[in-house]
Amino acid sequence: MVRGGPIRGWRGYGVLAAVPLLLMTACGGGGGGDGDAARKRPGASPPATGSRSPEATGAPVIDADPARLPTTRQAALHLIGQVIADPESFGPGVVARTPYESGQGTWPVLDADCVWQQRKPDPGILATLTRSFEVPAGQGKGPLRLAAIVTVHRTDDGARWEMAESLEESMRCPTQQLRRGEFIGGLGAGALARGEANQTNSEDTLVESGEFRSTELGGPYPYFWEQDQILRFTFAVTAKGAKGWTDTEIGDLGVQAQSAMLMRLHAAVGKKG
Repeated sequence: MVRGGPIRGWRGYGVLAAVPLLLMTACGGGGGGDGDAARKRPGASPPATGSRSPEATGAPVIDADPARLPTTRQAALHLIGQVIADPESFGPGVVARTPYESGQGTWPVLDADCVWQQRKPDPGILATLTRSFEVPAGQGKGPLRLAAIVTVHRTDDGARWEMAESLEESMRCPTQQLRRGEFIGGLGAGALARGEANQTNSEDTLVESGEFRSTELGGPYPYFWEQDQILRFTFAVTAKGAKGWTDTEIGDLGVQAQSAMLMRLHAAVGKKG
């Protein structure tokens, strides 16, 4: 991905600017392989994707209680269950697909041929989980397939490295095979570190969009992926478009689910009181 490059089909950086508004509004009111692009392998020394120093960004995104941060796989899976989106997170009409949950024992890796493969997670990953969803076909529209992914790393640096590697992959592979018969291409991407363009909800936000094609559904249709990082956590939403779906409709679903996971993470690890 090219940092700051064009975001085609995702309403540009306007969506990134809209996330804080949606999150504040919500706070005031109260499959199997769909994680194939959801992301990557941690390393030891993550390159910076933006300023994260306290002086540059102010108070932490989440004033976390150290006792509430998971340090074991069991604790990480429990937290993921608290945070990860469910059908209601996206809005009306979204249902669970079968299989609903996957990925606990695997990790998606983009190989040298630009094909996503499922591998064993690195030791730096405590736990990861993917949930798969769908808006069933109807009223002249094809089935819209969605996914939510949450990953817990052992360290904050591991999560930052995952984000940094995500920036590179569209540049290396402008066309990618998600699985047999499914492809994305024409990828454009953008990144906002905390404090850039009023982005204050996460330490880093990445947005990628392009075109989705499949032997089952045809295409091209809009494709969307957004991933955020806070502390040792990354969480993402993907959407594979279908007949009759607009970029705006897909965007509204994605932003709503991502905002829900942001709020849940605050509730799960923030200091009480």
